[in-house]
Amino acid sequence: MTDTGSPSVSALRAWPVWDLEVRLFHWLNVFCVLGLTALGTAILWDKELGVSPDGKVLLKTVHVWFGYGLAANLAWRLVWAFIGTPFARWRAFLPRLQGLGPYVGGFLRGEAPRYLGHNPLGRLMVTALLLVLSAQAVTGLVLAGTDIYYPPLGSRIAAWVAAPGIDPATLVPGDQSQVDPAAWKAMRAFRSPVVETHEILFFVLLGLAALHVAGVIIAEVREGGSLVSAMFTGRKTLDRPPVDGPGAD
Repeated sequence: MTDTGSPSVSALRAWPVWDLEVRLFHWLNVFCVLGLTALGTAILWDKELGVSPDGKVLLKTVHVWFGYGLAANLAWRLVWAFIGTPFARWRAFLPRLQGLGPYVGGFLRGEAPRYLGHNPLGRLMVTALLLVLSAQAVTGLVLAGTDIYYPPLGSRIAAWVAAPGIDPATLVPGDQSQVDPAAWKAMRAFRSPVVETHEILFFVLLGLAALHVAGVIIAEVREGGSLVSAMFTGRKTLDRPPVDGPGAD
């Protein structure tokens, strides 16, 4: 008896989808997020891990450099969404209600429509990730100035908290001996909600990342489509024509 549930080799077709810029963004983003997660975890639980004050400053410094990498990579991706290839552009990944119901229904029945780009659920996930990453980048850049006097706000923060007669450029992160106590207290009050937002978004990002990985694995198993390998090769292998293929709206 012929197994009609499995596509024949001849039914499979490889389609070009992810350009080099999108693939580089994806894997650089993975690298930066993993590095920031490890460093952020060590910073959050520094006392439990026995990190010294100097060690914490070092952790924050490396964390900031990873953050610069994330912010630059993210900024380039947002620009590429205007000028890149069709599946890299905004209209290819911003959420659309059209197709969401049929996709979810088909997925639950094991008959999900095939997509070259992001399926309707994937669009929601990508948008959520970009929003959270952007918010993390912005709050992180603020904290880079308040924690270790790094750009873009570091010089202004240093000038704000430096004691009278002290050159702001000589302030050392973690050393309060040369700061004005009242200005330092005011700066910390300004910093507090930014820290809280950054920490909350850290856990939100971890949750989204876990959902993203789980979604990719489930879709890979149930639909095929070589989702993971496509982020290396740029090509998806599908067993039927995609609904967003050439000529689709």
